[in-house]
Amino acid sequence: MGIRILGTGSYLPETVVDNQAFTAIVDTSDEWIVKHSGIHTRHFHDGPTYEMALKAGTAALENAGLQPEDIDLILCTTVSGDYDTPSMACVVQGLMGAKNAVAMDINAACAGFVYGLDMVNMYLQHGYRRVLLISAESLSKITDFTDRSTCVLFGDGAGAAVLEGTDAPFYSVLGADGKGACTLFARRPDNPNPFLKKQRTIAESDGFSPSKPGMLCMAGQPVYKFAVTAMPQAVREVCAKAGLPMEDLDWIIPHQANLRIIQTAVSALKLPMEKFICNIADSANTSSACIPIALDQAVRDGRIRRGQKICVVGFGAGLVYGSAIFEY
Repeated sequence: MGIRILGTGSYLPETVVDNQAFTAIVDTSDEWIVKHSGIHTRHFHDGPTYEMALKAGTAALENAGLQPEDIDLILCTTVSGDYDTPSMACVVQGLMGAKNAVAMDINAACAGFVYGLDMVNMYLQHGYRRVLLISAESLSKITDFTDRSTCVLFGDGAGAAVLEGTDAPFYSVLGADGKGACTLFARRPDNPNPFLKKQRTIAESDGFSPSKPGMLCMAGQPVYKFAVTAMPQAVREVCAKAGLPMEDLDWIIPHQANLRIIQTAVSALKLPMEKFICNIADSANTSSACIPIALDQAVRDGRIRRGQKICVVGFGAGLVYGSAIFEY
């Protein structure tokens, strides 16, 4: 049993910030940003993350021709939710009026949508009929805008898909390397406990470097090295699992972390760049929302059509990676 996408949706905030705008706050240039990342613009949201999730999820439902009460399960993926608790999925469920849906969040960083597809496949095999999978991120809320090496990389946005079970094949490969957890993280602000004589910080206890609480901290070289290895490896593994030559894939939708990473993976896989769907130039890195935003854009502009074989591949903090193959 596999998955079938009934509808897709996405939302990008109205506020668009180009590279030139960053020259007023950090020592950088449009030329440097484009050369090192491939990014020209990004979108920033001035409200809660769940607002974008609701917009993308509603668009996906409309695209599928369904009502909120038709959904049995809402899964949301995010690293930038508005609350530690409740889950963003519960907030969306309430606002949407999806009264019949179970709701919960997943945190698998930038591979969240791929992990979500794997979970959806399992739930659909155990009695659930239709699942709404939403990935929404407000990375601008956890971006350190004084760090010139990272602040230019991130944006906000949301993407979603409505899925049901089908007899078409679905294959996935998931993995993690927790030894690299300290290379990309955002730690929670300290909350002094009056009953403890001393509270150890993350940096003191687990090898994480000192960082601004609540802000993303990234060791660029180790993350880059992991990404350029994990991404092609994940594509190869899932194709092997499916017994499918890579050349038979119609489209590959990668996590939009950095154009140089994507280009390196393309070279390693010896596939044409034309098979890869990329929107990083206009949307930057929106973590788990990258893949479903690109998916929705490609569906709506006619690039992705029914019957085509799609491979999605993500990687990110954890360090985690994941890939999946399904028929659209």
